[in-house]
Amino acid sequence: MPDHQINPNKWIDLYSDYLFNYTITRVNDREMAKDLVQDTFFAGLKSMKNFKGEASERTWLISILKRKIIDYYRKINSNKGKAEVRMSFVSDENEGDWLEERVADPFDKTAEDTLEIDELGDAIYNCLSKLPEKQATVFKMKTIEGMETETICNELNITASNLWVIIHRARIAMADCMQKTWFK
Repeated sequence: MPDHQINPNKWIDLYSDYLFNYTITRVNDREMAKDLVQDTFFAGLKSMKNFKGEASERTWLISILKRKIIDYYRKINSNKGKAEVRMSFVSDENEGDWLEERVADPFDKTAEDTLEIDELGDAIYNCLSKLPEKQATVFKMKTIEGMETETICNELNITASNLWVIIHRARIAMADCMQKTWFK
């Protein structure tokens, strides 16, 4: 029996900040990050019936968001003629709909999806290793581990404003590195 239940009425309060912070570090565009989070919530509502409760609600939403971010970069790259876009369609009646349901099931990944996720993870950690140590530490704590600002400030003995300056610089450096290495 699944331990986790889904409650879309609380998504904005519980997850919007986390999803936005996760997205902004990957797209470096506030409006696009907001749009991608909103698209994630809509896709989650659309595929709620497929939520099996095998993962937490947040993990499930992140898996949908990751696909949205990949789709965003595929679209950008295809518009520039840099990448071939391969789409999966649900059926003739819903032609053009992405398979959100498949994203929600962690056991239903193709080899290409797994390779893509591994490559993205490697690229992120490669770029992270190029940051100055303090920037990398703060970035990991806030963005990857999702720690609260106050906790990070107390642990590293820095002010909140200092933390946000460090995060901002790290995000710019990460976005630049990812643009040069993975999204080329």
